[in-house]
Amino acid sequence: MNSKKTALVTGAAGGIGFATVARLIDNGFSVLACDVADAEKVADKFAPFGTACVYCKGNIADSADRANMVQTAVNTFGNLTVLVNVAGVAPKVRNDILDMTEESYDFVTDINTRGTLFLTQLAARQMLLQERDPETGLRGYVVNVSSCSAYTSSTSRGEYCISKAGVTMITTLFADRLAGEGILVNEICPGVIATGMTATVKEKYDNLIAGGLVPQGRWGQPDDCAKTILALCTGALGYTTGQSVSVDGGMHIRRL
Repeated sequence: MNSKKTALVTGAAGGIGFATVARLIDNGFSVLACDVADAEKVADKFAPFGTACVYCKGNIADSADRANMVQTAVNTFGNLTVLVNVAGVAPKVRNDILDMTEESYDFVTDINTRGTLFLTQLAARQMLLQERDPETGLRGYVVNVSSCSAYTSSTSRGEYCISKAGVTMITTLFADRLAGEGILVNEICPGVIATGMTATVKEKYDNLIAGGLVPQGRWGQPDDCAKTILALCTGALGYTTGQSVSVDGGMHIRRL
């Protein structure tokens, strides 16, 4: 693997994605930041990163956009050592699962699951073309952002739960397939994180956290996730693959 550290981060314009871009750049990475926003609308946001960050507009639900992301990363930086799949959406309207529509299901899973799957496939194929790092024996890293919703029922947004359970299996499958090839694939499962996605239900989660939902007693911040992602794509955990790391303040702990 080329010693140059390069990353492609989706969902990069906000929340966990933007925090991840910042963390990676602070640790010597060059980053292709990808999101659906027009470049001029996010130019000021990424400007402080200088030449370490290049923005690429794209929707991971679109096959041509996915191919362009990977090719742009390689054309710009010469290689691709890290893929961080952050991009994801919630249903536009929360409906009881008895009222979930096929359109809503397709909208959520096309991005969260299908998009993540096939972008990972493209990135993995690129990493397989690259030499192994002589020090670590590795070619690259993939980190997926799943969710506590992968294993926690929310009957008013079933399509989201299903989509994130799919991300967990994507992580497992690629970790299994690529372990012998020197590509590590892991995921994080965020809990209640202060992002645009949770802003619309802030009062609900404020009350739940106050009532003891999260043992650490606070909201998670995007940088809590970014720091964990960084640890999974620097070689520090070189004998770890197929793992799901909860970033949730202990919310996953079963308590009496």
